[in-house]
Parts: sequence; structure tokens; C-alpha cells
Amino acid sequence: MLQLFLHILASLFKSKAALEAEILVLRQQLNVLRRQVSKRPQLNNTDRVLLVWLYRWFPSVISAIAILRPETIIRWHRTGFRAYWRSRSGNRVGRPGISAELRELIGEMSRANHLWGAPHIHGELLKLGFTLAQSTVARYMYRGPPSQGWRTFLTNHIDGIAAIDLFVLPTITFRLLYCLVFLRHGRRLWVSFGVTTNPTAEWISRQITEAFPWDSAPRYLIRDRDTAYGAVFGERLRAMGIRDRPIAPRSPWQNPYVERLIGTIRRECLDHVIVFWAGAPAPDPGQICRLLQ
Repeated sequence: MLQLFLHILASLFKSKAALEAEILVLRQQLNVLRRQVSKRPQLNNTDRVLLVWLYRWFPSVISAIAILRPETIIRWHRTGFRAYWRSRSGNRVGRPGISAELRELIGEMSRANHLWGAPHIHGELLKLGFTLAQSTVARYMYRGPPSQGWRTFLTNHIDGIAAIDLFVLPTITFRLLYCLVFLRHGRRLWVSFGVTTNPTAEWISRQITEAFPWDSAPRYLIRDRDTAYGAVFGERLRAMGIRDRPIAPRSPWQNPYVERLIGTIRRECLDHVIVFWAGAPAPDPGQICRLLQ
């Protein structure tokens, strides 16, 4: 920097022709150095400040920059401008901080009342005279261990879950048979299989009683929202202590295990046989399993 200022003072006593010649020689030397050095030049903060200062006082020098891109000098200038005014304005952005006592109070309220969410705690604090945002309350609430997900819940209760579903089977006379299958989720056990030409709620209720005796009734029963499951069916489930869990409308993927069983029955057995007599007794699941094997 001292040599630079000395050259500036010496240039005041030189003629214009001498200055022009010196500028040309310096430009030629810079071109020679650029041809020999392929790496990017390493500049320190002093070099950056000097180039930005020259650009601020003499904007026309931006066209004479050779070792850097002109937009680099402009970017340095804008960064320095933002840093200058940030230091002048101070750190007064964002919401004001809250005291440690208030943070501890929020944590104690959330630990003592596990069912209270951020809106409830925020309302109680407003009643006490504290002015703060609901998002601030949510930030300082007690974070307990995460609750189990649906996969863990179903795994823990899989032994007490069963599923049923109806599917249609055409006969040789183009009559339709309705087949009702029962499946336990625990071991993917095929429990029972019923066939009828008229699937009423009373018939399905009798099938439930035969498939699940009193000592083996599941806790939950998953089914679709077919109109065949009427009020009698719901009363039978309540009498047996089974909780009815119908799936969402037109959502067979919510009952996947029994749907997969029906697909297996169709692909491995029913797609290869023709039913001649609709009055035949319902086959035993064990017989059909032997046919599938």
C-alpha cells in the first residue's frame, strides 16, 4: 500500500505522455503474466478493499480490470454495502426474545398437561398476561418420546385383527354366486369360506358366528362398506365384542390382505374351473387350500 501511494504522488509530477506510456507498459506486463499463470489470482481482503474503493470513486476503472471479472468487483461492493449498514443498524431484526422464566413455565405446563397443545397453552398464557405468539409456545414446549406410528400399532395388535370381504363368482348358467372369505391378520390364516346367491345381513351374521366362536372372536374386524352389511350384522358384532372398522369408500387398498387372498383364489383356482350347480354345499377352506397347492 505504501508503494502504491508513493507511485500516486510521483505520477503528479510526470507528463501526460509519460503516464500513458507507463500505463501501456503495465498493461503489456499484465498480459504476459496472464498468459503464463493459468490459476486464479489469490487476493486478500486488502486487495478487495482497494479495488472496491477505486471502483467507488472512479467507476470507469471497471473496464480496465483484467485479472478479475467486472461483476466480481460489483459483487464485492454490494456485499460491503450490506455489511456496512447491517453494522450501523445493529441486530434488531426478528421477534424479541422471551425470558428464561417464561420458557421454563411453558415447559412445565406442557409436561404437566400432556393433552394440551400449543393453542391451549398459548390461550392460558394470554389469560395470565403474557404476550407472545403461538409459534413461540410450540418452540419451547416439552418434547416427549415420539408416539408409535401406524405400522407399530398394527404390528402390536395384529393378532386381534380379522378381515372379511365378498367377491363374485359366475356359474355356467350366468348366475352369480357371492363368496365371503374370513382372514386373520396374525398368521394370514384363512378362517372360513361361505357361498350364497343372496348375501343378506342375516346370512353374513350367521357366517360370523360360525367362523369365530365365542372364545376366538377377534377384537377388530376390517371390512368394506358394502350395503350387504346391515344393522343385523352390526348388532351381531357388538354382541360378540368385536369392534367394526369399515374402510374408506372405494379404497380396497386399506384391506390389502384379504384382497390379496381373493386374488390368489381367482388366479390359482377359480379362473381354471367352471361352476355347474349353484346349489352345491360350500367347500371347506382346507379342500380349497389343497387344490391351490
